[in-house]
Amino acid sequence: MSDLKLPRLPDRKPVKLTIHILPDLETALSDYAAAYEAAYGRRESVADLVPYMLQSFLDSDRGFARARRK
Repeated sequence: MSDLKLPRLPDRKPVKLTIHILPDLETALSDYAAAYEAAYGRRESVADLVPYMLQSFLDSDRGFARARRK
């Protein structure tokens, strides 16, 4: 095997997660998908948007980042 600068890629296999949400949250997520479509001219399903929304939330939570480093 050659010495490569790029290390082995991490596991990228998607993991399915099933959750139950309240009707108000479902409505808000549908409204967000509509706002996304209006902003970008491309319709995306709530299921496709949620992982990116969660990642964005976690990336912006400084308290979580500090706790995770410990």
